[in-house]
Amino acid sequence: MSVSTDGERTRIVASDGYVLGAMRYAVSGPVRGRLIVAGATAVPQRFYARFAVHASRSGFETVTFDYRGVGGSRSGRLAGFQASCLDWAELDLAAVVEEMAGDAAPLFVVAHSFGGHAVGLLPNHRRLAGCYAFATGAGWYGWMEPLERLRSQLLWKVVLPPIVAWKGYLPWSSLGMGEDLPRDVYRQWRRWCQFPRYFLDDPELPELRARCASVRMPLVAATALDDAWAPPRSRDAFMLAAYPHAGLACLDIDPRPYGGIGHLGYFRPNAAPLWDRALGWFAQRAEGLPWDDALDGIPPRAEAARPST
Repeated sequence: MSVSTDGERTRIVASDGYVLGAMRYAVSGPVRGRLIVAGATAVPQRFYARFAVHASRSGFETVTFDYRGVGGSRSGRLAGFQASCLDWAELDLAAVVEEMAGDAAPLFVVAHSFGGHAVGLLPNHRRLAGCYAFATGAGWYGWMEPLERLRSQLLWKVVLPPIVAWKGYLPWSSLGMGEDLPRDVYRQWRRWCQFPRYFLDDPELPELRARCASVRMPLVAATALDDAWAPPRSRDAFMLAAYPHAGLACLDIDPRPYGGIGHLGYFRPNAAPLWDRALGWFAQRAEGLPWDDALDGIPPRAEAARPST
């Protein structure tokens, strides 16, 4: 393994033999807990490096990784490469959980957008002691403000289909939107964004709702008020429906003290106070404090959101 300035480059092998690129950030003293960063769609693991370094220096051994077909887990051309969103959860994130679990230190997930969906699809989620999710929403255009609603519909219905048909994958980087994506990841993502509650409403995969409902770990869903892609009502539509038996709390974040957050700014340096709040929550969970004490001012969950008409 090669060593970077702040982390150690490593590999994690999924149950089907696929090799994932990962970075492991060790702690120099006692380990307070272990963290897995489950990233957003098309966002490479290097985007989370500052957070991972910060977490490791706070006593949390942290691992970042790329889903298959992305960043350090991409091997060769994407045209014809077989990978789906379900593979990312059931195989990739599940493999990282297996790699990191196993001793007395509790294991947590820091989720960003898709990562909060993936936790509910894990076959081994019972190995986790909790999840702190940023920006996880339903993806449906109806939850968005008018301008973002128009933009998303243009992408899904006009811009992207002919490009993907031509290339055989989603050349997201050519549009300045992030990492390129395998075709089946694009197809599932596009399909699920047609439903008010994302994959929970997919009539072809009714078992996904039941799998999410089996999650019973403590879970925080934090969303910035200026997150155009996944505003709070989008978060509530998915999270409250997906995790009815989890210890779920929904947190609305005022973006003004951070100079704006949007959908990606949760992991930029100006958002470090949000990192400390999440790490404080993990520390309280690791110390076995009662759930009410661990909330740290987070408001109670609201009623489940209803689709607008």
